[in-house]
Amino acid sequence: MVENLYEGMFILDSGKYAASPDTGTNHVLEILQKSGATIVAHRPWADGKLAYPVKGHKKGLHLLTYFTMPSNGLTEVTRQVHLSEIILRHMVLKHPKVLFDAMVNALSGKEGTFRHVENVDEAPRPARRGRDEEIPVEAIDALADIDE
Repeated sequence: MVENLYEGMFILDSGKYAASPDTGTNHVLEILQKSGATIVAHRPWADGKLAYPVKGHKKGLHLLTYFTMPSNGLTEVTRQVHLSEIILRHMVLKHPKVLFDAMVNALSGKEGTFRHVENVDEAPRPARRGRDEEIPVEAIDALADIDE
């Protein structure tokens, strides 16, 4: 079966996570592993106020995970998350390999993934296509013929 590359964001109950961080993280990882996932990377992302109350909670911890799994395992993940008392919400995205690898490297803190720039004005800018390219004479002549 084909293994897809996924990013999962799980919002956990802050109170239960604060009481036992390892239990909360392990709970999410166990759900994924029981559903057939192979965990590549995971990390608590942010703990703070939610934009709106979720299941009566105004605060939550975001746990970011990257994993591989056959697509049929997502149904089991969703079922287990709905039964969980720790997980308030979740979202799973399928990524192409290039993006998945870049995000895993960034999460793992590997060198060269992102470059810190003190002054934003000094940051390298991506080349804009079409701005610096010369327009061939044949293209200009073709446009002139259209106007006539």
